[in-house]
Amino acid sequence: MSQLVMQTDFPGLNLIARGKVRDIYDLGETLLLVTSDRISAFDVIMNEPIPDKGFVLTQISAFWFRQMEDIVPNHIISIDVADYPAECQPYAEILKGRSMLVKKATPLPVECIVRGYVSGSGWKDYKATGKISGITLPVGLKESDRLPEPIFTPSTKADLGAHDETISFEKMIELCGRDLAEKARDYTLKIYRRAHELADKKGIIIADTKFEFGVYNGELIIIDECMTPDSSRFWLKDAYQPGGAQPSFDKQFLRDYLETLDWGKCAPAPVLPQEILDKTADKYREALQKIAGITA
Repeated sequence: MSQLVMQTDFPGLNLIARGKVRDIYDLGETLLLVTSDRISAFDVIMNEPIPDKGFVLTQISAFWFRQMEDIVPNHIISIDVADYPAECQPYAEILKGRSMLVKKATPLPVECIVRGYVSGSGWKDYKATGKISGITLPVGLKESDRLPEPIFTPSTKADLGAHDETISFEKMIELCGRDLAEKARDYTLKIYRRAHELADKKGIIIADTKFEFGVYNGELIIIDECMTPDSSRFWLKDAYQPGGAQPSFDKQFLRDYLETLDWGKCAPAPVLPQEILDKTADKYREALQKIAGITA
């Protein structure tokens, strides 16, 4: 097991942002993304780290970015610490396996969400309206049913502690411009279809996922993370049975536990039992092993 890292603060490096999971350092021409073991649920960061989580997210992202390079360029320069600038080397032990040296892109102000199945907030939306994010769907779908075609349901990117809000594609065009919005949507659907096919062969269903894109040298590229257990719903194909929630390899296990508590889904976060931390870590490790063939 790698050492637990709740957050980093490297003297001599310029920390410019600390997100729900990643610490971002500006190295001048490039950025250093350090994936911590923090976990958030319902947009609240929990108090306890999840063992190996930073390693899992970094490695699974790198795997997927490589698989999609012929569809869309990505932001990775290297995930090998030996390739990082000299000022990073004193922190090599912490950075190893959980960091990326990346291109400095200008992020789009939206998250690009794709859903292939009726689940999570989409299921709640469908039950109430017969639609997901304003998109009318067939009548009579059960929870976890596969949709006839994947649907694109973008959202805003909320500030830390606030909740993302689903927006229409027309609103995304307003925020990003038509050309970038259409490219991001098309990339999202292409990546998802390929990933769904690849994961299916490994016994995993990718029910939904989200991507972030940015502009680098005038070109739209995929940034941040790619189809991790943080950003996706992974189900076990052999156990798939529509009509209810599915066993998953992602943070849904943690969300389900939190739903049993008398907690208002606002900070401060509740204390998590060790059993929940360990089981969550095991699910993340299993996702990495099944999808990328890498053992944490």
